[in-house]
Amino acid sequence: MTKRALVTGAGGFIGHHLVKYLVEKGYWVRGVDIKHPEYEESDSHEFEILDLRRFDNCLIATRGIDEVYHLAADMGGIGYITAFHAEIARNSAMINIHMLEASRINAVERFIFSSSACVYPQYLQKSPDVTNLKEEDAYPAEPEEGYGTEKLFMESLCKYFYEDYGLETRIVRFHNVYGPLGTYEGGKEKAPAAICRKVALAPDGGEIEVWGDGEQTRSFMYIDDCVEGIYRIMHSDHPGPLNLGTDELVTINGLVDMISEIAGKRLTKRHDLTKPQGVRGRNSDNTRLRQVLGWEPRISLREGLEPTYRWIEAELRKSGRGVETVAGTLS
Repeated sequence: MTKRALVTGAGGFIGHHLVKYLVEKGYWVRGVDIKHPEYEESDSHEFEILDLRRFDNCLIATRGIDEVYHLAADMGGIGYITAFHAEIARNSAMINIHMLEASRINAVERFIFSSSACVYPQYLQKSPDVTNLKEEDAYPAEPEEGYGTEKLFMESLCKYFYEDYGLETRIVRFHNVYGPLGTYEGGKEKAPAAICRKVALAPDGGEIEVWGDGEQTRSFMYIDDCVEGIYRIMHSDHPGPLNLGTDELVTINGLVDMISEIAGKRLTKRHDLTKPQGVRGRNSDNTRLRQVLGWEPRISLREGLEPTYRWIEAELRKSGRGVETVAGTLS
C-alpha cells in the first residue's frame, strides 16, 4: 500500500527538495505552505495553500496522512532571526503546536520535527575554534533568542507527545543547509547563498562586503544530503534529537575564498563589524548520527558549492541583473 506523506513548508527550499525525494521513493505526497515554491512547480500530488498558524488548517493538512515531515517555520538568515524575536517565536510556536496536535487527532503514524543548531547554548559557541556540539550539549540551555528558544521548547513537546500519546516523533537538528533553489536575496538568505550572490555580482578584482570579521566558523550541509538524512531519521528507532550536518568546519572568510575560486575571481573582502554575525563558532558532532543510522552527510563543501553558485549566477542573469564574470559583464 502506498504511503501518504505530508510535507509542510513545501513551498520552501528544503521542503521543495524533500517532496521530490519522497515522490521518487514512491510516496503519495501532499505539499502544504503559505506560498507556492518560488523557482519551479512542486512535484507533490496535491499542493494546498494553508496558513498553519490556524488549527483548523492543520487538521485539513493532516487528513488521511501516514507520515508528517514538518518543516514549516518562520525563519531566515542571521539578519532576520536576530531582528524579529517575537514574530518568529509566535508564528512558529502556533504552527508547531497545532501541527503536533492535529497529527495526534488524525492518527498520523510518524511525525518528524525540523529543529535547528540554534538550540545549542551561546556559551559553548563563543570561539571560532569550536568543540563539536553533541546532542546532550543543549542543556543547560541558552539557545538563540526567539528562533532557537521556540525550537528547544518544541523538541520537548515532541518528547511529551511520544511519551504520553505514543505518537512516533522524530527530531532533526539542522546545521546550515544550502544548495540550488534556495533563497539568495531579500534578507532571509543564509551565508552560502548570500556570498554566492555577492561574488556573482562583483567584478573580477573588485570587493564584496562580509558581515563581521569573517573569522566566525560554521559547517554547511548540501541539500541532497539533507533530504536523505531527514528520510533516514524519520524511519529510525531513535526518538531523541539528532544532529544533521557535516563536521567540515570553515571560516566565513574561507567560504568567500572558496566561492571566489569557483567563480574564477580575485576579490577583496570589506568587513562590516556593525552587521550581525551570530555565534563565533558552531560545528556538528555526528557521532550519534553515525551510531543510529550508520550514515552521515558525505558531500563536501567544495562539491556542493559548485552547483549552488552556478544556479544563483544563472538566476541573477535571468532576472536581468548584471552578472560579472572573468570574461566581462553579462546582462
